[in-house]
Amino acid sequence: MEGFPYIGHGVGLRPPHYRLIPGGGARADWYEVISENFMIRAGWPLIVLEKAREQSPIVFHGVSLNLGGTDPLRSDYLEELGILIKRFEPAWISDHLCWGAFGGHFTHDLLPLPYTEESLKHVAARIDQVQHRLGRRILIENVSSYLTYRHSTMPEWEFLNAVAQRADCGILLDVNNIHVNAQNHGFSAAEYIERICAQRVAQIHLAGHSDAGTHLVDTHDHPVSEPVWQLLRLALERCGRVSTLIEWDARIPEFEQLTAHMERARAIERTVVSERSE
Repeated sequence: MEGFPYIGHGVGLRPPHYRLIPGGGARADWYEVISENFMIRAGWPLIVLEKAREQSPIVFHGVSLNLGGTDPLRSDYLEELGILIKRFEPAWISDHLCWGAFGGHFTHDLLPLPYTEESLKHVAARIDQVQHRLGRRILIENVSSYLTYRHSTMPEWEFLNAVAQRADCGILLDVNNIHVNAQNHGFSAAEYIERICAQRVAQIHLAGHSDAGTHLVDTHDHPVSEPVWQLLRLALERCGRVSTLIEWDARIPEFEQLTAHMERARAIERTVVSERSE
């Protein structure tokens, strides 16, 4: 998608691996960092981020923009994000298509929206405000969910496409979340990917999940599962080359395991690109 360059295969940079960055012990095509973790004026995290930025492109990934909420957008948050953007010049910024706060109280969760025209109009307008304030387009990510709304009038992928089109933003396609939701709610993950607006997809997330017996939980604490690797292939067949990232947020392994996942994603992409060119 225009404005979101292809930057290869990256990993989420998390505190257990900060120590590897200054000495060059960690290497990836690019790094994604949680925006809120760096909204500080000084300290070790900012030093690490400066070193990481010297080595590779970085991307800011937010978890508290509350795009689907009804509270006013937080001017102080957007100001802090703007400071980070000016200082580190990320390749792009992303956040989640969800709500997570009400009445000034944060749930510390990424809660799904009802897929309705009213919700679509509301969230697209808020994304437009954010993009106007930041002076750039953002990516929105599909979230995992454990409930559905009776009021929804369209499937998840249709809602995601419509929001991206109306707000003129990009899509961060989380294929693990697609798999989790497909299993939890009984739809086809392959159909989701087939229906997604490929021209809007500028990044892909890969992560692991947990099986709670009655449902899957997006825990980011396991290796990427085989069904999710298969969905990555489908997504690349549909969208072409897309910058892809490994997320691992709990029970974080040694950096070498992250890069092994990263290289598997790269190999799948090479195969798909080769097959498309034949």
